[in-house]
Amino acid sequence: MLGVLALVVSFLTLGLVAAPAAQADGPGVGSPWVVSVGDSYISGEAGRWAGSSNSSSAAADALGPTAYHDTPSGEAINRCHRSKSAEIYLGGGVNGLNLACSGAKTTTATGNTFKPGLDFYSNGTQQGQARMLQTFAATHNVRMVVVSIGGNDFNFASIVQQCVQDFLASPSWWKDYCKDDSSVTANFTAANVATVRSRISTALQNVRTAMRNAGYGDSAWTMLVQTYPSPIPNGSGFRYSQSGYTRQSTGGCGFWNSDADWANGSALPTINNTVTGAIAQAGISNAKVLNLSSALNGRRLCETGVGLYEEVGLSSWTQPAAVDRTEWVNQIRTVTTCCSGSPYYIQEGLHPNFWAQLAFRSCVRQAYNGGVPRGGTCTRSGNGLVNGEPVMSLS
Repeated sequence: MLGVLALVVSFLTLGLVAAPAAQADGPGVGSPWVVSVGDSYISGEAGRWAGSSNSSSAAADALGPTAYHDTPSGEAINRCHRSKSAEIYLGGGVNGLNLACSGAKTTTATGNTFKPGLDFYSNGTQQGQARMLQTFAATHNVRMVVVSIGGNDFNFASIVQQCVQDFLASPSWWKDYCKDDSSVTANFTAANVATVRSRISTALQNVRTAMRNAGYGDSAWTMLVQTYPSPIPNGSGFRYSQSGYTRQSTGGCGFWNSDADWANGSALPTINNTVTGAIAQAGISNAKVLNLSSALNGRRLCETGVGLYEEVGLSSWTQPAAVDRTEWVNQIRTVTTCCSGSPYYIQEGLHPNFWAQLAFRSCVRQAYNGGVPRGGTCTRSGNGLVNGEPVMSLS
């Protein structure tokens, strides 16, 4: 047990953001950096938790209460949730900077909670991610920028909320599906898909402009655009029956089978095709695609073959079997299960957790490819941990 813990902790330490080099670094000069921009699926949301438990949060608490602190005093931007397990920290002489923010859309949102988009917004200390990237890249040797964006422009959180609400509010003999609710289908009309594709295209162009403004030619760096993974199985792959409320009350995965099939067969492909289509629309010549669509298969929330700690007979994330027997996606929690003195956040629900973040990190490292970036499809390729990370392949 201690050996596994030591491997994970040491690897995380290797990946932490290094201090800037003493010399005048800049485009093409100094040690290499990779930078992440975008939303919760790359910021590290849910990266605190390695699996799930309804009886003991400590069993899955891999990083503790400072998991999302990206400054010595806390979060640079409240609720961005840039976790220490985020995929961008490759280690091995490659420095990582996480500019992504949970909840971010293509454009900056102001209000009660500031959410920087992939734009050049600037108001005092508040800046868009493209502006932050431009400032950083001007004095650091940025070789690759990894992007995850678009899910929130499709109103991902609202769709999940509607699906769970429909599951809890209708009986199994008279199912109310979210897949045909007008609030959901409005996100997937041809007109809205085209609108979102244009927004993503502009966001990607903003990233390119930021790098050009910082002094980079397009051939001097690579944009790695990642797609979204499937967080739940098809209906036949759930380990909890859709009868009763166990699927949500125990598993935290309140979807009807038919809605889960729709999510994997229609919604996810539409979102991912929109993301990749935006690359072509933007005319990004130095882009590669990291396909994560099936990277979590076999370890998804409520999927048969994995379980809660108490279901699989384990007591801690540090046990060698934990990575293979527990889920890599965080439970969907309601106000009553997350916010009554518990350490959980509602926004962590249905996001890749600690194991998944490290799995994605392995694929991003393989995509970086020693400084000659390449794209590919990220999948699980073995059990256990290698250098503290799940065994993944990029093909």
